[in-house]
Amino acid sequence: MKLHELSPAPGSRHERKRVGRGTGSGMGKTSTRGHKGQNARSGGGVRPGFEGGQNPLYRRLPKRGFINPTRKEYAIVNIQDLNKFAADTEVTPELLFEQGIVKDAKSGIKILGNGEVTVKLTVKANKFSQSAVEKIEAAGGKTEVI
Repeated sequence: MKLHELSPAPGSRHERKRVGRGTGSGMGKTSTRGHKGQNARSGGGVRPGFEGGQNPLYRRLPKRGFINPTRKEYAIVNIQDLNKFAADTEVTPELLFEQGIVKDAKSGIKILGNGEVTVKLTVKANKFSQSAVEKIEAAGGKTEVI
């Protein structure tokens, strides 16, 4: 098989339906819209979810759940990601942004204790898990809540 012999799979490509191009085409006059009525009109049709006046599904079902407007969502950093810094570095949220470890700010940064940290660091963040604090201090580093 050569490139010039390639063709699309049968039935995968359809020719565009050209409507309103004269009666000889079989799709002239009403342009496949039928006679009169809402759907025959320009801009006609019903909105999504409309059920002909019957109480629609989105109104029949009960509302559920609650969205807390004051919820704080933290960007998560595992301590294994901190190994890329040199010893005695002060790790701040700004530094984490520059290094690309954290992509978006959210409400702050939380350090979690997944993995191991092998370098001595001073880590400043909004929140720490208890295991993260223990592992950072075991490596000789310090934690500071900002």
